[in-house]
Amino acid sequence: MGKVQGGMKCVKYLLFVFNFIFWLVGSLVLAVGLWLRFDPDTVSLLNEEGAPDTFFIGVYILIGAGGLMMLVGFFGCCGAVRESQCLLGSFFACLLVIFGAEVAAGVFGFLNKEKIIEEVQNFYSKSVNDNNNGTAIASIYHRVLNCCGTKEPLNTSICLDTTADTQDCTSAITEFFNSKLYMIGYVGIGIAGVMIIGMIFSMVLCCAIRNSREVI
Repeated sequence: MGKVQGGMKCVKYLLFVFNFIFWLVGSLVLAVGLWLRFDPDTVSLLNEEGAPDTFFIGVYILIGAGGLMMLVGFFGCCGAVRESQCLLGSFFACLLVIFGAEVAAGVFGFLNKEKIIEEVQNFYSKSVNDNNNGTAIASIYHRVLNCCGTKEPLNTSICLDTTADTQDCTSAITEFFNSKLYMIGYVGIGIAGVMIIGMIFSMVLCCAIRNSREVI
């Protein structure tokens, strides 16, 4: 069995280090996704019956991509150490899939930002006008976001507690979900950029291994 020599050995060890970092980053992406999914504030705002679930689609993409990144990072390390064309080829294919998923999460977060925020705002407005369980739902928004009523007009009579810094819930919802959706977008696109390096390393090493075996 031919072994890579010279500069390709450097690529081999660089790929191993990259995959270890990739595994750590996958753990971070998974942790961010799980935090966004189970964040008490977010869950309390979107866990009621009839609440829009569009926000969680991008979160689920992050969670899936993070878990796959951890798995792929492990197999990538094995492929680099064993100099296995099969493992490196599979690693490249998996990176391509994750790359697409991360870009999708990033684009989803940016393109659907306004739509998701509008859906949540409409859900809040509807709950305020609902005579059944609307008061309970609206009170959750008032407590979590420290807000009261819609932007125009600001009706503070529907809130038990208001202070000088209490803002309207329309603006509060926009600020809260903007921060979450930007996080999904930046994490998705940022990690996708890093994956390009891994795909280049894996293909270079895979070709070097094939060439060394052909020589022998």
